[in-house]
Amino acid sequence: MTLLSVRTWTLRRRVVALCLAVGLMLTVLGVFAAITAASSNEQIDVILNTTTPMRAAGERLSTAAVDQETGVRGFAISGNEGNLRPYTDGLAAQERLLSEIEKFNEEDGTADPRISAGLALVRQRAGLWRAAVADPLINTVRAQGPEAGQALVDAAGTREFDALRASISDLQAEILIVRQKSADDAKRTGSVLVGLEVFAAVVVILAGAALLLLLDRLVTRPVTDLAEQVREVARGDYDRAITSEGSPELRTLAADVDGMRRQISAELSEVREARRQIEWVNEQLKVQAEELTRSNRDLEQFAYVASHDLQEPLRKVASFCQLLQRRYAGKLDERADQYIGFAVDGAQRMQQLINDLLAFSRIGRLTAGFTDVDLDRVLTEVRSQLEGRGGADAEIVWAGLPTVEGEEPLLTTLFVNLIGNSLKFRRPGVPPVVTVSAELQEQEWRINVRDNGIGIEAEFADKVFVIFQRLHARDAYEGTGIGLAIVKKIVEYHGGRIWLDHDVAEGASIYFTLPLLAGVPVREPQEAAKGGSS
Repeated sequence: MTLLSVRTWTLRRRVVALCLAVGLMLTVLGVFAAITAASSNEQIDVILNTTTPMRAAGERLSTAAVDQETGVRGFAISGNEGNLRPYTDGLAAQERLLSEIEKFNEEDGTADPRISAGLALVRQRAGLWRAAVADPLINTVRAQGPEAGQALVDAAGTREFDALRASISDLQAEILIVRQKSADDAKRTGSVLVGLEVFAAVVVILAGAALLLLLDRLVTRPVTDLAEQVREVARGDYDRAITSEGSPELRTLAADVDGMRRQISAELSEVREARRQIEWVNEQLKVQAEELTRSNRDLEQFAYVASHDLQEPLRKVASFCQLLQRRYAGKLDERADQYIGFAVDGAQRMQQLINDLLAFSRIGRLTAGFTDVDLDRVLTEVRSQLEGRGGADAEIVWAGLPTVEGEEPLLTTLFVNLIGNSLKFRRPGVPPVVTVSAELQEQEWRINVRDNGIGIEAEFADKVFVIFQRLHARDAYEGTGIGLAIVKKIVEYHGGRIWLDHDVAEGASIYFTLPLLAGVPVREPQEAAKGGSS
């Protein structure tokens, strides 16, 4: 593996390689440490569970031998069988302790030959002492009495017993040697474990330092340099080439950013040209805004003139025509009465048209601000205003209407016009029924006003909301044809939309929407708003 190939490694690959190397080293150390710890535990087990009990048994073995010798001497002096009990107890203890030592020695399956030889020697010399001293002495005392036994004691000496005690001491020395060897092995494995821990700590520290160095050289410093180059470009130096000496990922990122810089630089002239065009358009918009402002002032002046200058002579004409009608009705010929009636009707309709036009122009221009409006309360007021207009059998029904944000006078005017039309365009002989309902759809309230009247043909769906458009002759139904235009303007002023529902069996069904947030325009009308079923 060449140095050049390593330089092409990604940061992720380098970090993974470092982690794998450190992990492998720590795994080897861990396995070695586990083996060493197992050996240490084994040596400690030998010390605690084998050599220590063997050493204690060896000390008690020496006591058992002394008890045997004391019991035999006491029996030889007194001839009392009771004094022989320490001998029998010591003999039993000796056999038990020798068996224990032998069991501990052979417990791990590999008996120490020196301890086995020591046990065999103790058994041999104990047997010699019993055969040469103890058994003859006991038999003599039992057969000839204490005096014969005492003479035998004096003649026997202590050579065999001293040999027995020497063999027991040698056995204890061998046990102590084995115990010391296990202790030395445990101390040595403990030192090895400490060394392994120190080495593992050094490996972790070096790996951390290498990782920090790697991140600094391949990430931190290159990212800082790249950020500084990007800031220079952001300050307007679009000809500044962006490069990076960091990891392959950062070099790729720098190349991508430099490509974006080149594209921005290439399109900068187009942006400047577009800016000049926008500035020109803004100038034109300013001119149009000024013209619109002048137009609005003219409209306001017209509204003032219509509400004052035009109304005053019109009221005078209407008043004098009405005076002529009251004073000379029936006194002139029939044609004169007809002409006077035409004049009165025309003046009244002109007043109504002017009033309706003023009301239409004031929508959205004279505002009191949006508030929370309870549509249930509005419908109650509307029913009160329209009481008697549709006849005694007329019925206005609503339920579950929400509280919306808007101008309550305008919303009242909206429902007065919609429900008033439903009551006006009733079917002959059928009591009018008007139903108002509402449902929440996404971010708007969709409200429906439906009646059982004569209805509206689909071909007139786009005309009914146009100002002064009438679908019936003036002598058939009264009105100026501005009511639904006022309704549409109020709905649009509140940020909603309005349309005619065609899929009804009888009568007319009109939908309009009010957004949940007042004044925020809703989405584009759906297919239902173009004449389909809502």
